Amino acid sequence: MKKQIAMVIAQQDFRDEEYFIPKAIFETAGFEIKTIGLNMGEALGFFGSVAAVDLTADKVKPDEFAAVVFIGGSGMEKLMDNKELHKLAQAAVKQGKIVAGICIAPAILAKAGVLSGKKATVWADEKNRAAVKILEQNGAYYIAEPVVIDGKIITANGPYSARKFAEEIVKMSDRVYGFF
Repeated sequence: MKKQIAMVIAQQDFRDEEYFIPKAIFETAGFEIKTIGLNMGEALGFFGSVAAVDLTADKVKPDEFAAVVFIGGSGMEKLMDNKELHKLAQAAVKQGKIVAGICIAPAILAKAGVLSGKKATVWADEKNRAAVKILEQNGAYYIAEPVVIDGKIITANGPYSARKFAEEIVKMSDRVYGFF
């Protein structure tokens, strides 16, 4: 297996720091990054940064990656019911890959059915707990922590957790695959 990580982002309004901070940490650790979107071309972050999409979600082969990481942001909220993203998450879990989601992205994982019976976190605040309800309605156990690990599933609650989220993915990659 190649030392690669797939980072799945929305074409519009992915959360910039949830993509760029982990990407930098992964690259520093020696991983090759493939940015995954629904369409080829550029993806635009919420704060205006740009990322080039390397591969579309329907073309991803999870067996080529150590981890499949779903990045959050308001653009991902609009993709919660996207069947291509659900299939990708399901295939990655079935193949025993590390699967991770940050911010709103764990709700996509929940709707894909891969968090059932798992502990997970997701973005929420006092006024908006809709994503927590999605996790719970799909069989996940919501834990109000910045980063939650259950088996090979890693979830984080938002941009302030991006660094720890990425570091935990790197650590797990070493435990699972012996990369370092």
